[in-house]
Amino acid sequence: MFPIKDDNPTFATPVVTLALIAANLAVWAMVQGLGAGEALGASVCRWGLIPGELLGTAAPGTAFPLGPQSACVLEATPNWLSVVSSMFLHGGWFHLLGNMWFLWVFGNNVEDSMGRGRYLAFYLLCGLAAAAAQVLADPASAIPMVGASGAIGGVMGAYVILYPRVRVTLLVILVVFVTTFRVPAFLMLGYWFLTQLLQGTVATGEAGGVAFWAHVGGFAAGALLVFIFRDPDLVRRHRQSVLAAHGGRWA
Repeated sequence: MFPIKDDNPTFATPVVTLALIAANLAVWAMVQGLGAGEALGASVCRWGLIPGELLGTAAPGTAFPLGPQSACVLEATPNWLSVVSSMFLHGGWFHLLGNMWFLWVFGNNVEDSMGRGRYLAFYLLCGLAAAAAQVLADPASAIPMVGASGAIGGVMGAYVILYPRVRVTLLVILVVFVTTFRVPAFLMLGYWFLTQLLQGTVATGEAGGVAFWAHVGGFAAGALLVFIFRDPDLVRRHRQSVLAAHGGRWA
């Protein structure tokens, strides 16, 4: 299931959401060489978050293979900037574009409900919480963690608290069968969160290249922090608009 759009208006231009998307794309182009092998590997090793290196729980010199001809070798001095820089790195085109699309679908309304300054602080805090959750889940890991999905998980956690009944249109592809249908946000986002939680429970570290606990931590942080960062007047305006569009019902 892939979200296409939601039935939630945006009143102000989502400047911060657009800037975050632009920043991720710029890092992908200028730092990660559009996914070219050598540049991609070097960026992940240098700027990705490696729990064992950050905490000193993995021996310096430990190598984690990134491919048949490259590996990340842990340094003795941790790179604390990686806690933030890792939020703007990605492992491939699908990883990048999928994250940016989720950020656009849900981020514009969350920004619209907080205001730009609050939203930026909220996004970064969710990314930090996601990183902390992944580090705590496997503190000796030598696997680099990259991606905006932890911070975006926070955006999704905020969305489900703010607009649980807003309809989200999903694209579903089953082999050759393609269709769309609409469901309340709490069903789509709740299902996503449960899948991350279940997979994180049975996996260790970044199983299959996915940092499940970063997703869980980001989502949980967003669902809690939204009560601090939301602007009640902006949220009320959104809800009234959605109600008016659906005949006064939250359906």
